[in-house]
Formats: sequence, structure tokens, C-alpha cells
Amino acid sequence: MDAYSNTDEDRKKAIFDTMSSRNQKAILRKGYDKWDPFQEPKDPIDIRKDKSKRTTQMLVREFLQTRSGEEYSSAYGRGVLEISLGIVNEEDRFRGMYEFSCWYRNLLIREGHEE
Repeated sequence: MDAYSNTDEDRKKAIFDTMSSRNQKAILRKGYDKWDPFQEPKDPIDIRKDKSKRTTQMLVREFLQTRSGEEYSSAYGRGVLEISLGIVNEEDRFRGMYEFSCWYRNLLIREGHEE
């Protein structure tokens, strides 16, 4: 057996070592031990589902049906689509926007600006 056995840990380190320092820092921030460069790719976007078992398309359609056509613009609809994709894909950026929005709404309610 040679000194360079091809274990998963060796392969993981080799992949990590070939990455840019920026990508390495991102992995280290999230935790090298949690990082799995061999994980299966995520489902295609059109069949990924959130915790409620809805696709992005279902979420967008369901939400926009609660609004009248005059109530929103195409930019509004794009924003709904973008945040729903981010939430379904569990991206930190969109989780932060969602949590801030919930916090801000509660702040406005507490201060009597909304019911």
C-alpha cells in the first residue's frame, strides 16, 4: 500500500487545498468538519420543496393569489420569487431578510403602527 492512500479524508483535503483562499475561508467559517465536497447535488429547483412541502412556484402562486393584480408590480413579483427561491434553498442571505422582516413587523405592531 502506498503512502498516498485514496481515502475520503485525503480526497477532501486535496479538494480543499486546491480551492481559492476565499472559498477556503468560507468553508472554515461554516466548519471544515461539516463540509462535504462529495454530497449529492440538490434536487432541481423546480422540484425542491420547503418545510411545508411546497415548491417555489407553488409558494409564489399561493402568495400572489392573496394580492390583487393592481397591488403589485413586476418588481414586486420578482422579489417574491427571489426570496422564495432563497428560502427553499435555505440560503443565509434570505433567511436573514425573512427574520429581519418578521422582527420589523413585530416592532411596528408593538409600537402601535400596525395591527
